[in-house]
Amino acid sequence: MFNFCSLYSGSSGNCLLVETSNTKILIDAGESSKKISSALSSLDIDPNEINAILVTHEHSDHVRGLGTFSKKYDIPVFANSKTWDAMPEQSSKICEKNMKKFTIEENFEIGDLKIHPFKIPHDAVNPCGFNIIHNNRKISIATDIGHMTSTIAHKLEDSSFLLLEANYDPEILKCSPYPYLLKQRIAGPNGHLANIDAGKTISFLMKSGLNKVMLGHLSKENNFPELAYKTVVNELIENKIDCSNLKVEVASRMCPSSLVEVV
Repeated sequence: MFNFCSLYSGSSGNCLLVETSNTKILIDAGESSKKISSALSSLDIDPNEINAILVTHEHSDHVRGLGTFSKKYDIPVFANSKTWDAMPEQSSKICEKNMKKFTIEENFEIGDLKIHPFKIPHDAVNPCGFNIIHNNRKISIATDIGHMTSTIAHKLEDSSFLLLEANYDPEILKCSPYPYLLKQRIAGPNGHLANIDAGKTISFLMKSGLNKVMLGHLSKENNFPELAYKTVVNELIENKIDCSNLKVEVASRMCPSSLVEVV
């Protein structure tokens, strides 16, 4: 068994689940501890079964419930040193024995999962994505990416499943009531990934066996699930990609996604 579920994904909060028969981990804890517990319970998972939480970066939509959830259920938290330093409010709630450090680009293991953190361009102190490997199958998590690079695309190759950011539509962002500087930040090289760039990335990755994709971290104000899906699929069609073996879903910001089996 090798499963993925997005508990929450969006600009308001992010929390993802990866599980095997022996190991259960969360990636980020950007909703309240109560909401995370509720989402897990809806999947018949006791929060006490969670073996670890991985942290991508320190922004509140990724760590809002981290300290409380870790403290309540005595769960180890894995983050890199700079990220630990950048979230004192959360780290103050986590006991020392549960404060684990990793180095980006260096593999580590949690139970029967091999984890590879890789660097991403985003306006945080030391943000990362994750490759999570089990029985020669790879799940990749890549959100909060200001722009796609060949290095990141290489990290995502050979993934069976990918959660990829499709944060905004450029035309909607232009008309958004957001202040100009915030618009510049979102569309800038260290901001977020647009729908069209998600489509281009998926088109490239289809060559290496990708067969399941979930679009995540959609902006509430500058995107729509239907638009993100349509933009990505249209990009695949324009690139003459055979989509018959590809399943594309859009993660909800409000509730758990379907359980994705990685086989």
